[in-house]
Amino acid sequence: GLYDMNGNVWEWVQDCWHGRYSGAPEDGSAWEVGGDCQSRVLRGGGWSNYPPFMRSANRDWFKKDSSQDSFGFRVARDL
Repeated sequence: GLYDMNGNVWEWVQDCWHGRYSGAPEDGSAWEVGGDCQSRVLRGGGWSNYPPFMRSANRDWFKKDSSQDSFGFRVARDL
């Protein structure tokens, strides 16, 4: 039941960077095998992006120790 999640900052996710989705887990779990695990995926787009880039399918990567004022994360938990 998550919705209306885009906006404000790029969101860090746990996945290692892979250029394609071929071989990605089908159960929605984090993809931490193979790929470039020194770089992690960012999703969604941040406050400095144009509206067409503000979508959950939009993704990019940065080194896992990078920081910018448009990077963030969202905390969620199962109830």
